[in-house]
Amino acid sequence: MNSFLQNDLTNIEALLQLTKEYGVDFLKNIDKRPTSSKENSVELINQLSTEGIGAEASLHEFIQRFESIIVSSTGPRYLGFVTGGSTPAAIVGDWLATVFDQNTQAVKGQGDISAKIEFETIQLLLDLFSLPKDFLGGFVTGATMSNFTCLAVARQWFGKQLGKDFAKEGISEKVTILSATPHSSSIKSLSMLGIGSNNLVKIKTIEGDREAIDITDLEQQIQELNGKPFILISSAGTVNTVDFDDFEAIAKLREKYKFWWHIDAAFGAFAACSSDFKHLVHGWENADSITVDGHKWLNVPYDNAFFFVKEQHKLLQIETFQNSNAPYLGNPLDNFNYLNFLPENSRRLRALPAWFTLKAYGKKGYQDIVDNSIHLTQQFGQFIQENNSLELLAPVRLNTVCFSLSGNENQEKITDFLARINDSGKVFMTPTVYNGKKGIRAAFVNWRTNETDLEIVKEIILEAISTRKK
Repeated sequence: MNSFLQNDLTNIEALLQLTKEYGVDFLKNIDKRPTSSKENSVELINQLSTEGIGAEASLHEFIQRFESIIVSSTGPRYLGFVTGGSTPAAIVGDWLATVFDQNTQAVKGQGDISAKIEFETIQLLLDLFSLPKDFLGGFVTGATMSNFTCLAVARQWFGKQLGKDFAKEGISEKVTILSATPHSSSIKSLSMLGIGSNNLVKIKTIEGDREAIDITDLEQQIQELNGKPFILISSAGTVNTVDFDDFEAIAKLREKYKFWWHIDAAFGAFAACSSDFKHLVHGWENADSITVDGHKWLNVPYDNAFFFVKEQHKLLQIETFQNSNAPYLGNPLDNFNYLNFLPENSRRLRALPAWFTLKAYGKKGYQDIVDNSIHLTQQFGQFIQENNSLELLAPVRLNTVCFSLSGNENQEKITDFLARINDSGKVFMTPTVYNGKKGIRAAFVNWRTNETDLEIVKEIILEAISTRKK
């Protein structure tokens, strides 16, 4: 055995202790770590040493050279994109997933059957969201791959309505997609699936400050298809304003027309955890497929997402993802194996962090996390409304505030204003455009964020306003 490998194996306990101490220090001080970095002095090395330096020396080099560019993106005041943190239990699960290093494929059979943990975790998630048990699901890397997986099965369904097997024969017909405000990851998925990102038909949104589907226009578009099948992509929480489509109305349309119904609920799914906001997802149990992100409001480490697909479509899913030319992997129809059920053959035990955090904190824990995020969002929205220098671009519906500087004359100053906020290193937000106006988004999903953090955010914004006026 290589001498460095042998030495590291012999000293594995000490190595992991050093790593733990460094990691614990990072987590304990995450609220003090900058939320963004402009560090440009890191010199990259493009040659690999012949002999190596061992794990401990590598750790020290990493800390010396790269620690300064590691930001607190999972800290309490990182409000950019929709970025959660990692609960303590999720970290435990993630560390163990690395230690166990299982290739999560088979629920039954010989060898690694850690997929049973994934299967159980999906059941726990269905229970968390009060969804029926007639969904199957699995874990993937993020909302992009979750949307990709669901829409791949939808593509196979579409082909079957025309007597085609797209998985085997390729796409030979134009696939009709309807949506109002799809996330970019859904558009990207259409491109990757060969459906074509330009083939999406945009449905009108409800008049006013809404991003939700206009049901009347949707039905009109359906009628113009004259009975042809189509795929509907609907939203449980749009990016800018967290708007929800009317799932109960869409469910009624399902009784009259033939279509595959997909819901992108990357973070909006967690409205189901709140007694005050669960009405937003009423009716979603009738969908064919649902996308949810784990590294958002579930607060598990990157990269983590999952999907739900109705069990009645199980054969379509296997047709889409089966390893049909690999006899050593067994008959894909004999046993439930994840390698025949989603894009990746080889996968880490991605479900384990989710299993740990769900077991550790239960339904009440996630209700508390979600309700706290919503409460802080409402307070922040009120702060924006009460400041004459700022304006809300859309109503505060759940966990995101979309705002701008007041007055059209200040539109060209938004970029500099946001830069001043982010350059503080104490808070991070992302730019956006809504209804033709430049703005700023603040998304609250981190389990750590509290009232004190919100006050710091307000102070930074007030300082940025004061600086702008001087």
